[in-house]
Amino acid sequence: MKWLHFILSHSIFVAVCAVALTFQTALLLQFSIDLFVYGFIFFATLCSYNFYWLLSKLSFASQKNIPGLLKKETTGFLLLIISSIGLLYCFLRTAIPLHFVITAVLLTILYAIPLLPVSFLRFTRKAGVLKTVLLAFTWAYVTVIIPLQKDYSLLNGADVFIISRRFLFMLMLCIIFDNRDKELDKIRGLRSLATDLKPVTLRILIYLIFVLLFTSNFFFRNYGITLSQSIALQVSTIALLAVYFYSNKKQGYLFYYFFVDGMMLFSALATYIAGI
Repeated sequence: MKWLHFILSHSIFVAVCAVALTFQTALLLQFSIDLFVYGFIFFATLCSYNFYWLLSKLSFASQKNIPGLLKKETTGFLLLIISSIGLLYCFLRTAIPLHFVITAVLLTILYAIPLLPVSFLRFTRKAGVLKTVLLAFTWAYVTVIIPLQKDYSLLNGADVFIISRRFLFMLMLCIIFDNRDKELDKIRGLRSLATDLKPVTLRILIYLIFVLLFTSNFFFRNYGITLSQSIALQVSTIALLAVYFYSNKKQGYLFYYFFVDGMMLFSALATYIAGI
């Protein structure tokens, strides 16, 4: 199981999930994506997640432990370098407009700012709601806007529909992780939706997101989505709610980094099977 732990702990699996969601976008909006765009999104996700985890560990490590931490995280640094080279190579082989990439980079930096060990930026650690919403929006941006490569003014109703659904789907996933990390976040002085909202309010929010996702599927014919694909999206939505219920009980590492993250892969796979 060491190979599985390596894939999960170094964000390789979540990068595969990002590619899967991008593939789902192409299926639902009925357009083709160049292989190098998939490569760019894979390496960009791998790079941003390893960057975030390394920064997190460095930010909360004591000065005495930093040399040992750097040695311990050699693999993470190596993956960061490899993924940086990979995303640059793939970007140069695509026609992705530069401003889309710059926006994605800025979103990643904004999300990581609370981890920076800079005193005058400490106030950003209190932006709990914004932090969670920002991460969900970044996922929607990278897996829908970037592969579409459309200027914002040219987005049609179907595009906005998929972007909105992807955002809500990812927001629900992010809340599940926030809920898991809320005690540690409180110790570190970080805020999220789970730390800012009462458990009852957070539960109501989850139910609201679920209702929005579930009911929006009934408008599938207006956006060129087939009945079978709509059913697949509905199944994925219900499965995500079930995962949320299971997450309220004490769960281990594998549950979150394989089954919770795996909901992205499951949703994309269900959509693909529905289109066969």
